[in-house]
Amino acid sequence: MSQPPTFAVISGAQVHRAVSGREDQITHVVEAAYRAHGEGATVNPDSYFLRFPERPASRIIALPASLRAGFDVHGIKWISSFPENVATGLPRASAVLILNDTDTGYPFACLESSIISATRTAASAALAAVRLSECRNGSERPTRVGFFGAGLIARYIHAYLVGNGFSFRELGVHDLSAEHAAAFKGYLERTEKATVTVHRRPEDLIRGSDLVVFATVAGEPHVTDAAWFAHNPLVLHISLRDLAPEIILSSYNVVDDVEHCMKANTSPHLAEQHVGHRSFVAGTLYDVLTGKLAPPTDQPVIFSPFGLGVLDLAVATYVHDQVAMEGGLHEVPGFFHELDRYGRGPAGA
Repeated sequence: MSQPPTFAVISGAQVHRAVSGREDQITHVVEAAYRAHGEGATVNPDSYFLRFPERPASRIIALPASLRAGFDVHGIKWISSFPENVATGLPRASAVLILNDTDTGYPFACLESSIISATRTAASAALAAVRLSECRNGSERPTRVGFFGAGLIARYIHAYLVGNGFSFRELGVHDLSAEHAAAFKGYLERTEKATVTVHRRPEDLIRGSDLVVFATVAGEPHVTDAAWFAHNPLVLHISLRDLAPEIILSSYNVVDDVEHCMKANTSPHLAEQHVGHRSFVAGTLYDVLTGKLAPPTDQPVIFSPFGLGVLDLAVATYVHDQVAMEGGLHEVPGFFHELDRYGRGPAGA
């Protein structure tokens, strides 16, 4: 080994600077990762869940992945989901991500990853909204959007929708917490010139929106009436467990990865258990990107992304390269100490 490997730590502030104002660029990065995944240039194992008997709503998830096709990186995201945080004012999720060199396997960076996770989630949602809208309506995009859930992910998705060219004349908000709904309404009013309405009844939000964004912390379905979707909206089912099987089964369903989505009692997984097959899934977002799928206009169209680790790797690699290019990498001196089998020093001397 001629040069010892280095290890850098990239803070949340650095991540934020690297992605801010670059919604369109990040969305293209996420699209490239989806295309790589669809073309077999990834390894994306099942997520691993650390659960706690005394806190059944909380979990910490490991998402290992490998991404080639121009990215050439391995890595893992370690993300916690503690819904109880919301009551204290903290975000539900916190995360770190490790990037590994593909030649040596050595980790070369650790990044604060809650921002990366929110960014890739929002970019994925915006990409789906753009492509599915184009497939259904050509250049016409939904102008009435409803946010079911008013947290950090909803805010990021809104920013990425706007950053990808969506322009709204009506925005709706529904949240179980009146305080959170009011705060999100305030954010939207600071960034939009359109009408913003807080809906007390979820039915009113859904019926009044052509694009519905589910970004909740729900652990099981709570929206059960398929009639609310009779106007055939585009639904970004980001939180995955909001919709009853009956709604999934009466809609046109697109997922990010079929095998991954049919796990952990997601709404599509519950629908599969209900009917014993998966034929209600039309295909994947990759199929949409490559023109294999053409979603209809006479059904609700639901995008349910399980969230692929390769997307995190793609965004994290972009962030790492941006920070390195700007000379901002904070390397930890001597992080790797035992680099010779016989203790002759880092260079084997």
